[in-house]
Amino acid sequence: MNKQSPEQRIRNFKEVAFGLSEEEALKEASRCLLCKKAKCSMNCPVEIDIPAFIDALKKKEYDRAIKIIKEKNNFPGVCGRVCPQENQCEAACVLSAKKAPINIGSLERFAADYELKNKPSAFSIQHSAAKQVKAAIIGSGPAGLTCAGDLARMGYQVTVFEALHTAGGVLIYGIPEFRLPKEIVKKEVEYLVSLGVEVKTNFIVGKTSLLKDIFEQGYKAVFVGTGAGLPSFMNIPGENLNRVYSSNELLTRVNLMKAYLFPEYDTPINIGKKAAVIGGGNTAMDSARVSLRLGAQKVYIVYRRTENEMPARKEEIENAKEEGIEFHVLTLPKKISGDDKEFVNGMECIKMELGEPDDSGRRRPVAIKGSEFTMDVDTVIVAIGQSPNPVFLKATPELKLDKWDKIIIDPATQATSIKGVYAGGDATEGDDTVIAAMGAGKRAAKAMHNQLSTK
Repeated sequence: MNKQSPEQRIRNFKEVAFGLSEEEALKEASRCLLCKKAKCSMNCPVEIDIPAFIDALKKKEYDRAIKIIKEKNNFPGVCGRVCPQENQCEAACVLSAKKAPINIGSLERFAADYELKNKPSAFSIQHSAAKQVKAAIIGSGPAGLTCAGDLARMGYQVTVFEALHTAGGVLIYGIPEFRLPKEIVKKEVEYLVSLGVEVKTNFIVGKTSLLKDIFEQGYKAVFVGTGAGLPSFMNIPGENLNRVYSSNELLTRVNLMKAYLFPEYDTPINIGKKAAVIGGGNTAMDSARVSLRLGAQKVYIVYRRTENEMPARKEEIENAKEEGIEFHVLTLPKKISGDDKEFVNGMECIKMELGEPDDSGRRRPVAIKGSEFTMDVDTVIVAIGQSPNPVFLKATPELKLDKWDKIIIDPATQATSIKGVYAGGDATEGDDTVIAAMGAGKRAAKAMHNQLSTK
């Protein structure tokens, strides 16, 4: 896809990639072999009939294309932008062996953007007899919204309880505007509302009401999609200094609270001239690119393994490099130092080398003795992962958790240890992808329907 030049985009928060033109989309769709046993669909977590929607695009039947996608995926505009297709559907494309795979993500985005310019299509509600059966969704991230949409289309009376003032979860607070415009999320939430889903914001289950209260209000099944909102830190000296941020705080201030539009929005944020982002995932890339746009003159990614081990999408790593972000790999921070006013003025690090594989299968980083050095930075952003949001968990002690405080589930049904309660997304898997969370939401909706329709 064509995109803004690096020189231009580092000065704004507008979407980087422009999307395919109609001519480009038709040309790309024409390459598809329309396999009968489509490995791409088999490798899609939400099981979209990919050859069918691409065939519709070939024939310029754009309404039919988006309808095929929405039979399985309520958020094509989101997935077309942030889903790691290169590791899933596109990785399974038969053209990968000799040529480039079909750019399935860009075609999905084209179909979604075409629809957003027109009136969103609606589906007939199934199982109307079940209309009075109530189901509750706790959290409006990709897992919760997917579960809500599927249950609504089955005919259930669905209410989503969201702690923040805007629905969307990590899609709203975690992913920057230049990667996922919030208007796209808003439109796709509005589509769910058109299916009959009720969204209650500023409602914290665990504070405003407890789980038992939800059941007492007549809800027959509950899905928990409270996400991973608890930031992790390295527990090194200096993490309490001024201008040390968790990626969660930084991105929430920027994305949800519009800090990049200060003073139009009353959310200031203090970014210095030289920022170091610790981590190698998509969140680290987002934090680094945001820092650059907020005015940092130099931004560094600091990662203890090599670039090959980075969990971030290749596209995001490439975008970061194009924008001038420097990568310090095989580097581990040991201490953050500060001035007499307790503002960051440096970060002590040590060089690493890769040893034997650890439990994750990746080679364990080992410190090189005597390789200590100091980075000249005045801002540090810690982006090394997040844990499940503790508010609901602490208020629901009967819910069984693993040693990392993730909700224990039956992976086939997403059922928890509490009868009638299901869970999915980052609350059960930790910091995972949007599409993985959506797949969990779909499995849960199916299991909840099986439970409710047999009672």
